[in-house]
Amino acid sequence: MRHAPKPRTGAAAIEFAVICPVLLLFIVGLLVGGLGIFRYQEIAAVARECSRWASVHGGQYQQETGNAAATAQDVYNTIILPQSAALDLSQLTYSVTWNTSNNPYHTVITNGQLVPVTNTVTVSISYQWIPEAYFGGGTLTSTSVTPMSY
Repeated sequence: MRHAPKPRTGAAAIEFAVICPVLLLFIVGLLVGGLGIFRYQEIAAVARECSRWASVHGGQYQQETGNAAATAQDVYNTIILPQSAALDLSQLTYSVTWNTSNNPYHTVITNGQLVPVTNTVTVSISYQWIPEAYFGGGTLTSTSVTPMSY
């Protein structure tokens, strides 16, 4: 007759004590990484919306409506401020530039002829992200270029 093996008392508790911290760290890392992706998507969406808004509020918009053309401060006040609810605005920097002017196009001389060339507006937004679990941090940057269309 064989002897029955001795029960492994406490083995499950020791295995749990070894695996639990690793699993917890992995889950927290996934959550913080997900929040980082959310922040980046928010920055990218705001940059796209800023460039779209600035592209339709240029010089031609001013001529036809009598309202002032968009400035970098207008873009901040109208788009960035209301659409950045989940961001710390003290960590955000932005720039708005038009390649030549804020009119829909400019002309260049090519082979002795005036050729219209579309102007663009470029909006760059940078956000200094400090993760919620303090795992370092980094700068999230998004740039959007849109042709002037009004």
